[in-house]
Amino acid sequence: MTSRFPLLAAGLLGLTGVALGAFGAHALRETLMAQGARGSWDTAVHYHLFHTAAVFGAAIWSSQGVARKAARRILSATYCWTAGVILFSGSLYGLALQGPRWLGPITPIGGLAFLAGWACVAAAGLAKHEA
Repeated sequence: MTSRFPLLAAGLLGLTGVALGAFGAHALRETLMAQGARGSWDTAVHYHLFHTAAVFGAAIWSSQGVARKAARRILSATYCWTAGVILFSGSLYGLALQGPRWLGPITPIGGLAFLAGWACVAAAGLAKHEA
């Protein structure tokens, strides 16, 4: 079972993560410092890029002809991590730029999506590794 989603997601998340990291470090540096939001931006970039690497690893792993049940669980992990980046990091980026306050409650939902992705990885480890 192979899916193009993990590799596509890893590429897009990596591209945007590096771009937003550079944007925050250079173009937005003074703005973020003045608002006291540099830490929030850096946290967003950190989780964004860390989970991008996890999605990329999952893409590589799932392309190795693994058992169907485990592969489905790893694919689920990539969906969760992608949602986590969008919700967790995205809300932190927005909050750092003084976006609407309703973004605040979205951040922990993204964190739960990250946790769900890691739970999917654990479940893949428990899956029978038969074709």
